Amino acid sequence: MGFLDKFKKGLKKTQNRIAEGLATALLGEKEIDDSIEEVLEEVLLEADVGVEATEELIESIVEKVSRRQLKDLQAVLNALKGQVVDMLSVSERSHLLEDNRKPLVVLVVGVNGVGKTTTIGKLAKKYIKMGKTVILGAADTFRAAAIEQLEIWAKKVNCDLVKHKEGSDPSAVAFDTVKAAVSRGIDVAIIDTAGRLHTKENLMKQLEKMKRVISKVITDAPQRVVLVLDATNGQNALNQAKEFQKITGITDIILTKLDGTAKGGIILPIVRQLNVPVAFVGVGEKEDDLIPFDPEEYARGLFEV
Repeated sequence: MGFLDKFKKGLKKTQNRIAEGLATALLGEKEIDDSIEEVLEEVLLEADVGVEATEELIESIVEKVSRRQLKDLQAVLNALKGQVVDMLSVSERSHLLEDNRKPLVVLVVGVNGVGKTTTIGKLAKKYIKMGKTVILGAADTFRAAAIEQLEIWAKKVNCDLVKHKEGSDPSAVAFDTVKAAVSRGIDVAIIDTAGRLHTKENLMKQLEKMKRVISKVITDAPQRVVLVLDATNGQNALNQAKEFQKITGITDIILTKLDGTAKGGIILPIVRQLNVPVAFVGVGEKEDDLIPFDPEEYARGLFEV
């Protein structure tokens, strides 16, 4: 299955909710009228498109309907597709894989349970497939399972790993990882971090210290801060994104478990409110199920019946 097919499959639950919801509500209607407003509002909010983006989409569609520019369901869906692509253009496309600074230091953040460590393994594999060398840093030292999991991934994709004992200083792991990347001439250093938003103050101090320590080795590092979010969390994912944006600043977003939710519309408010591009979406458990985000394909995946 190709990237585009996987992308569409990943959005299937969301697409069913939106497109089938519209089709059912408008069944038998020969011509679309202003009553579409209520139906649109319901299906878009259910898909977690968010109030702001929903209002903007509805305003545009209702205006076109009243001018008789959209006369049937297919015309409405096509208009929605175009509008979503325009709305996502507020941020540039992600250049996470194309960033050739060496060593590139990628700090990966996110709350526990979003699939952060697995995503790091899949990302490492992508860099390795491009012919780049990778080192992983197990700086989520508060969970033994996180260190072990990262070690499994390092062996699986055949890359270096820096780890310390459970409970040791995460900044020391980050420092040693970047130092090792420099001394060994490695292309990419990917550093895992702990994610405990409920202890926000500690997390903030920890991440600030980590960034400060890393910059002692390479002045402009970390050059990328990647936030991993779980699509099934819907609006909570947006709230998490805002918190991490305040704490660390974010350059790229990876959205996992898109295939397991009907809330795939959450990408829209995340990109619009943070002005940060989505680099990849996770649509399954396999190593190759982390696929590049494409705004056109995303819009098509949401609004095709």
